[in-house]
Parts: sequence; C-alpha cells; structure tokens
Amino acid sequence: MKEKHLGTGTATGKIILMGEHAVVYGEPAIAFPFHAAAVTTTVESAENMWLDCTYFSGPLSESPKQLHNIKESIVETLAFLSKNDSLAITIASTIPPERGMGSSAAVAVSVIRSIFDYYNYVATDKELAILVNNAEKIAHGNPSGIDAAATSGQQALFFVKGQELQPFPMDLKDAWLIVADTGIKGQTREAVKDVAHLFEIDKVTISKKITTLGNLVQNSKQAILTNDVQQLGDAMDQAQQLLTELTVSHPMIQQLVNAAKANGALGAKLTGGGRGGCVIALASSQHSAEKIATAFRHTGAVNTWIQSLEAQK
Repeated sequence: MKEKHLGTGTATGKIILMGEHAVVYGEPAIAFPFHAAAVTTTVESAENMWLDCTYFSGPLSESPKQLHNIKESIVETLAFLSKNDSLAITIASTIPPERGMGSSAAVAVSVIRSIFDYYNYVATDKELAILVNNAEKIAHGNPSGIDAAATSGQQALFFVKGQELQPFPMDLKDAWLIVADTGIKGQTREAVKDVAHLFEIDKVTISKKITTLGNLVQNSKQAILTNDVQQLGDAMDQAQQLLTELTVSHPMIQQLVNAAKANGALGAKLTGGGRGGCVIALASSQHSAEKIATAFRHTGAVNTWIQSLEAQK
C-alpha cells in the first residue's frame, strides 16, 4: 500500500423516513442516505498527528472528549492497516450534529474512507462497517448499525431491530423531500425513556399506537415501491399525529409541520428522536419544495435542504 499525496473520504447524512420510536419495540423503520447534507475528510502527511474540524484544531492527542469516537476511529483504522504515520486530518461537514441526521456516523465513515484512500486500500463494506460501528459504540453506546449503513450507502434501508438491514430501491418520480433544522438539539434518550414510561402505564393503548406506526412503515415502503407519493404523504401525516400522542414532538416541530402543510406539503413529520432535531416534508414538485423550504425558514428553521427522491443517476 503506497501513500497518496492526499486521501479523500466522503459520506452523506441520513434521514429516518418512518418508524421512529416504534423501532425500539420491534417494529420496522425506513432510513435512507441524505445527499443534500454531507461530510468530506482529507488526509495528508504531517509531522505530528493533527485534527482540524469545526470543534477543534490541534494535535489529535489533545482533542476534546466529544471527539473521542473520531480519535478512536483514526487510531483503529491505522492499526487495521498496520500504519503508524503522522497525518493531518481535515473534516468539513454540512450535517448538523445532534439533529438525528447521522452526523457522528457520517464523520466516522468519511474519516475512515479518507485514510483508506490515502493508503490506496480498497476496503470491503464489512470492514468499513466494523470500524464505523466501533466509533458509534463510543458515541452512542449501543448503535443499531442503521446510521453507519445509511451514511455510507446508496439505497434506502428497511430495518427491524435484531435483523439484517434490507436495502431496497428509492426511486419516487415527482417527489422531493424538504428537511428543516429546528435549531434545537434532539432529545432522543429522554424521549425514548418517556415513551417507555407511557408503555408501562398503559400498555394496551401505547402498544396499539406502536403497532400502527409499524403498519405505516409497511405502507410507506409499498408506496415507495409503487411510486404512490400521495400514500406516502398520508402515512407521514398519520405518523406525526401518533408521535405527538407519544409526547415526542415539540411546539417548534408542530409549527414547522403546520407551515409545510399550509404551503402544499403532501405530508410532514418529525424525523429522528424528536423533542427537537429536524422536520421532513414531502412535495410533488421542485417548485412546491422550494415554497415549503421558504415557509420553513420564515417559521424559524435555522437551515433547510431539498433532495429529490428519484434514484441518483
């Protein structure tokens, strides 16, 4: 393996389309790569191990605790390749952290790919996944693997806890997804804990809501495979109502959902853990998507992105 002058690695954000929270109880979820937000890492030779990113610029050994997962992914990847060279690693990301868009996994994917590229090593998907999931264990404790797969892959993923990820084609004609950042950090752990508490108090009622969310995921997958954009939008609206009833929405999320619907969205809902994070909306034309994005910003979203749901050519 001969080093290049410069190694480069990229990864995308990820969006959970349907199945938040219900996935904890064995129901399916759908996630997919979100190309409108991405991260690029470059690697070059240096006198000392150096890391440069939004949060920190300096010797890798002095990087803060919040970057421990990235530090370990660098160390582990070099160990995997049996290398001990000093490198300067620069990370540039447009994926907002702590918004449910897979930021930590995407950065890990990008960093590991950049080191592989620097050494001209062609890694298998399995080798990449093992290294990324090791980094994700540091960041999240017990990762499902869906973030690592969605930020490094090209296809939508159908996911059931404890089962192998099932890729399937996302190729919706005349469909655009608009994502709005509430500007509020997601509260995934608290939200999951609160849903579990509701489940303990009223198992029958909460079980019905969770089962319904799972059914909506199945309906959404069918809508995607049959190019039924309206059915997908309807499922998103129903999911948002159920997630609100499970107490994982937020006033800002609801304001953005209402703004999207008032401006022609076929469906709109939170994405990820809730209590902050991001909102997604579905539109049937690029013009409509741009109108919804403008409405999002006027309502207080700190950032918006638009992605066509037609397969990337």
